Amino acid sequence: MTGTRPPAPEGERPAGPARERRSRPTYDPSSLVEVAARVFNERGYDATSMEDLSAAAGITKSSFYHHVRGKEALLRAALERALDGLFGILDEPGASSGSPLTRLRHIVRRQVEVLVAELPHVTLLLRLRGNTETERWALARRREFDAAIAALVREASAAGELRAGIDPTVGARLLSGLVNSLVDWYRPGRVAVDDLVAEVDRMAFEGLLAQKAPAPDVRST
Repeated sequence: MTGTRPPAPEGERPAGPARERRSRPTYDPSSLVEVAARVFNERGYDATSMEDLSAAAGITKSSFYHHVRGKEALLRAALERALDGLFGILDEPGASSGSPLTRLRHIVRRQVEVLVAELPHVTLLLRLRGNTETERWALARRREFDAAIAALVREASAAGELRAGIDPTVGARLLSGLVNSLVDWYRPGRVAVDDLVAEVDRMAFEGLLAQKAPAPDVRST
């Protein structure tokens, strides 16, 4: 019959629109949030358009809107992933039982693990400027988390578990700064997660200086 294409041999992929449709990437709302977080971190939220997001995902803008309401909805979903991970730590048994220092060390170690697991989303949270309602909401939630850490540092200090003379507010900020600085240099696979957690724990609670052995007692008998 004129104008018809013979069937493709068995095992051979058909050419043309049918093949193109099958080769297009498929996304759900969760995976689109991951794409959005990556693009927001690369370009900045304010400078990112829906065209940028659809291009990064390899789908049309109308297809993008089929899954999400818009750019700010994507931002909120990405920030919720970061915040849910962080606040979930506070609900863990290790964060609510034991001495203040034991609880604090558990939280810091788990913060590192959450940061690694949700690196693009936590990075986005830490770089917010507060220009939109969603950003201001997220910053307020982050302050709540930081306040919980500061309260625990004060508790550990009052219990005599921290070095005498340390200002609890300064100590809490230094702890947060140490963990949060990972987003500036850590890349998956660069350091094993368990090793990274252990190093942050040692740095935060033992410091850089080697512990010197006490001088031998040379008094004569």
